[in-house]
Order: sequence, then structure tokens, then C-alpha cells
Amino acid sequence: MSEFYPETITCLPEADIPFDGVKGWLSQSDNHQIVFFEIEAIGGVAEHKHGTQWGTVFEGEMELSIGGITKTYKKGDSYFIPADTLHSATFVQKTWLMDFFADKNRYLPKKS
Repeated sequence: MSEFYPETITCLPEADIPFDGVKGWLSQSDNHQIVFFEIEAIGGVAEHKHGTQWGTVFEGEMELSIGGITKTYKKGDSYFIPADTLHSATFVQKTWLMDFFADKNRYLPKKS
């Protein structure tokens, strides 16, 4: 259960995310995926790339580097990461955000 998201979100399948301190709930489509994230102050997420990603911060704050440009994103801020663009993030406080992934299988559901 999340202290931020309502049950309509937390009743979605939980994503199998390989980072301690990160939870996500999947809204799956045939050609994309939306993930509602709850991220503890886990520090850095290493640089990586994948398909197109668009997101918005609901609460909290993160530092996001996209293609070598680093900015701080807070409540209400949105970001766009083009396909195959290197990016990384740093979380120094608990943050809730939503990401739209053009990759329909960016994350798989967690197995029960």
C-alpha cells in the first residue's frame, strides 16, 4: 500500500523493479506502459537508455540528467526523454511520479 496513491492505483499490478526502495504500479497497454512510481531517497540510478519516456512529478524532487543536461524536477514538473538517449537520476527525498514508456514491456509485473 502507498501513503500517497489511492487504491485505484495500488490495486494495479505491481512492477518488478530491480532497485531497493522503488515501487511501481503498472497500467499496461498493447503498445505502451504507464508506471506510477514511489521512490525512496535511494540516491543515484545509473545512466541507461531505452525507448521514449515522458513523466511528471507528483510529489518530492529528483535530479534528472538527460543527454548530459541536468535539471531538478519538483511537484508539477514534466520531462521528456527521447528514445535511446542516455539519462540518469538522483533521489535525495521520497518522490512520487508517473512515467509513460513507449516500450510496452519496460517493466514486467511482479510475480506473486
